[in-house]
Order: sequence, then C-alpha cells, then structure tokens
Amino acid sequence: MTESVAPTRPAPEAERASRGREFSGGLPVGPGPARLLVLATVFVCAACGLVYELELVALASYLMGDSVTQASVVLSVMVFAMGVGALLAKRLRCRAALGFGVVEAILALVGGVSALALYASFAWSPEWFAGGLAGARFLMVGFSLLIGVLIGAEVPLLMEMMQRIRRQDAGGAVADLFAADYVGALVGGLAFPFLLLPLLGQLTGALLTGAVNAFAGGALVLGLFGRDLSRRSRRLLVLLNVAVLALLGTAAALVGDFEDAARRAMYGADVRVAVRSEVQEIVLTGGGGPTLALYLDGRLRVSGADEHGYHEALVHPAMAGPHGRVLILGGGDGLAAREVLRHPGVRRVDLVEIDPAVVDLARRDPGLAALNGHAYGDPRLHPVTADAFDWLRAARAGTTGARPVGGYDVVVADLPHPGITSSTKLYSEEFFGLAARALAPGGRIAVHSGSPADRPKTFWTVDATLRAAGLVTTPYSAAGNDGAFAFGPDRAPWDHPKASDWGFLLAGRERPPLTLAPPGDGGPPLTLDRSALRAGGLAAEATRLPHLPPSTLSHPRYPR
Repeated sequence: MTESVAPTRPAPEAERASRGREFSGGLPVGPGPARLLVLATVFVCAACGLVYELELVALASYLMGDSVTQASVVLSVMVFAMGVGALLAKRLRCRAALGFGVVEAILALVGGVSALALYASFAWSPEWFAGGLAGARFLMVGFSLLIGVLIGAEVPLLMEMMQRIRRQDAGGAVADLFAADYVGALVGGLAFPFLLLPLLGQLTGALLTGAVNAFAGGALVLGLFGRDLSRRSRRLLVLLNVAVLALLGTAAALVGDFEDAARRAMYGADVRVAVRSEVQEIVLTGGGGPTLALYLDGRLRVSGADEHGYHEALVHPAMAGPHGRVLILGGGDGLAAREVLRHPGVRRVDLVEIDPAVVDLARRDPGLAALNGHAYGDPRLHPVTADAFDWLRAARAGTTGARPVGGYDVVVADLPHPGITSSTKLYSEEFFGLAARALAPGGRIAVHSGSPADRPKTFWTVDATLRAAGLVTTPYSAAGNDGAFAFGPDRAPWDHPKASDWGFLLAGRERPPLTLAPPGDGGPPLTLDRSALRAGGLAAEATRLPHLPPSTLSHPRYPR
C-alpha cells in the first residue's frame, strides 16, 4: 500500500523569489539599471504627452476663443482616445519594444507638428468655410484623438517591457509605472506655462517637445532592447526616428518664416508690429489714421476707420456731470483717455491696464500715438499696470496708490467683450460692486456691453449684473461698422451675424441722464450729438429682455 503524499506549498521565500525572477538576459545592463531607464523614459514621455495636451488647449483657446469649451473638448476626447489606445496596444504586446518605439516616433511627430498644423489651418482656411474656423476645429479634435490613442498605447507596452527585465506582480509594476508617469506629467504641466511658452512660444515649444519625445523613446528601445529586435526592425526604427527628428528640426528652423506668412494671411501684408508680451500677442497693421488696426490675441481691438464712433459713445455721455477725477479700466491704447482729456474740467485720470506692452506701444508708435492724440504725454494721465479686478479690490483695501475708494467722478470700463471667456470676471456682479465703491457721490460708470441689436442677451445680462450690484442703468447704442470685429465675442460661429452697433450702459447710484457735456477744448464729438444719443437710447430700450439673472464669478452667464 502506497502512502499518499499531499502536495506541498512553496515556502514564502521561494514564492517571492519566483515572483521577482529576473529575465535580463540579452540586456546590456543589469535589471536594476534597466528598470530605472524604463521609468526615466516613462517620466520623459509623460511630460511630453501633457505638454501636447496643454499646447492644444492653449492654442485652440487663443485661435477659437472660449477656453472652457476648448479645454473640455480636448481633454475629454483625449482621455477617451487613451482608452482606445490601450485596447489597440494588446495587438502589439508580442513585439512590445518595437511597438513602443514606433508609437513614440509617431507620437513625437504628430504632437510636435500639431500646433503648426492648427495655426496653419486657422490662418489659411477660407472665410466661407465656417468663418475660417471649421478646419481648425476638425484638426483640434483629430489631433486630440490621435495623440490620445498613442499615449494610451504606452502603458501596456511598457508593462511588457518591464516584465521583460524582471518578472514581478502586476500591482507592483503598475504602481512603478504610474508613479513615474504622474511625476512626469507634473513636470510637463509646470514646464509648459513657465518655461516653454514664455521662452520658445507655442510652435517651437511643441516641436522641441516632439524631438525630446522621439529621442527618449528611440534611445530606450534601441539602446536597452536592441538585441531583442531583428536587424531589419532596428534599421526601420533608426530610419523612422532620424526622419522624425529631421522633420521636426526643419520645421523649427522655418518657424519664423511660417509665423510671418501666417500673420500676413490673417492680418494683411502691412503688419508693422508683431510681438508677444507676457499677457498676449500684439499685432499692429497699417500706417496710421483710418488704415491703422490693432489686434490683441487675434481679435481686432482698434480700427482707425471707426474707432471714434465707439470711444466717443463710450466716454462722452459719462462726462455729463462732475468729472474732475476719472478712472479708466482697460483702454491701454489711449483712445478712451483721449476723449476724457478733451474736457477741461478733468484734473486726474488713472488708467489701469493689465499689459504694459500695450501702453508702451500706444506711447511710442507714431501711428497709434497720433491716433490717441498723444494722450500719454498729458501730465493728468497716470497709467497703472494691473489687472482691473485685482486693482479695484486692492484699492478698496487701501493697498494701492489709487484714489481712495469713493473718489472717482467717472469710471470708464473700456474692456474686452463680455463673451470672451477670460473677460467674464470683469463683467461680474462682484466686479461691478467693486467699481461702484470707487464712485464719488453722483458718479457714473460707463460700460461697453455688446450689441443690443445682434446680441441682446449679452447686453441685457450686463444690465442685470450692474443692477444686481446696486446701480441704476441707462442703456444706449451707437451705430457701428458691420465689418468691425473690434469688440466682438470669442470666435463667433460662421452663421452668427456680425454686430451692426455698439451697446453701452451708463450706471450710477441714481439713474444718470442720457446727455452730453458742453464741448471742451477739443470741440464737440465728431460722430455723436444729442439727437443721435437719444435715438440710440430708444433703439437699445426696444431690445430689452426682462428677468435675466446676473452674472457672477461662480456662475458666468454670458453666451459665447
């Protein structure tokens, strides 16, 4: 009779040794250094991947506006595509090293040129093709999808490569990979706004990121896993990476010429100034007078052909009353200041502009300085570099060199359109509440509020917001140029009507009268008289939309 022998369980030490068994044969280094090289590559590739995402969000927001929508589309499409990429990578697991090398080379090329392609599509898409925006929108989604698929394929392939070095439990391998991935994403996320964008710009920064990505992926596969590849595969991978690096390098060398050509396509051949400040891109075209045009981040902000109509309508009704002390929020081009300084009773004007480069241009450029009447040469004008919201809040606390709160007879808000995402806080109930506290008794606030005829919801939301801040409003409008995009919202849909008028709101603790001050030293306004102002008041009132809720910091309500 034979004695049955129960199967024995391996000792815990043997089990742990089995799980951590090393399969490093054929590698040029030991398992420890090999794992570190793989994790270092994960770190670099994760940083590059996040830069691609941020670059798409930033450039799409700049080109098409509405940063909330662009960020939501890019990130949601990319995360979805990463899941698709992870599933597709299962087919490459049998040749993980070669698959990873090819994926990284393609990702480097696609991510590196994505900014160039998006910018080119925006610059050269015809106006009839969805207002020139459709091509850029399609490319944004397409690049988000493709980059997401390629990023999603990385982790499954890297898992196989880690197991090639040393067999370990899945939980430990995933923890190591994701730790390196998340730290790399942190570095990439910080490097984009603080290093790449200010030093290199979006186009060159994306190309450099692609080159780093290609080098890191190719070096890992060819240097560490090259013996696992056939001669033909090694040759293919070398040629692919050399081609990618050559293309990215050539594109980087031609970025300057590309940007010049794109600006000429967007702004015309007479671009005189094109600079990137710390705040925005500034482009000035034309020689002066009616031909001059100032673009900020691609949006027409000043058109010499019709700017008098806008600035006179914004400023002169607010000057009907005491106006010794005036605060201008925005208006760094000096054109609103020009109209304010035409009144001899003005003793001091504080102008709060976020971008000192705009003030410097308005002061030094002959064409723009002539258009603003050399306002910055007037000793009554005192420019301050600050965000208008932050400045008003600091003035209330008494921590700025501004006039005491409650000291201004007139506040002129010469700000970007409320439909621009970055401007919504400057049209919030909180902002108007701060501005109201800066008023002297009987003081008035003049606010550009969009077109009441073509965008009534925006206009009357500004009205509701001013009233929620405790002010009483008087609406009015002035005829504008149909083709002027000077004060329009974020990139409007192609079928959206262009504004045919400018809308304004005059507000105070008591209802301000809609009239004009007696002519100053500069004579009466060129484009505005009392009868036109009364007609503008009736035209704006006819579009009234009642019962709209106010816009707040926590709940912006302006349509985009």
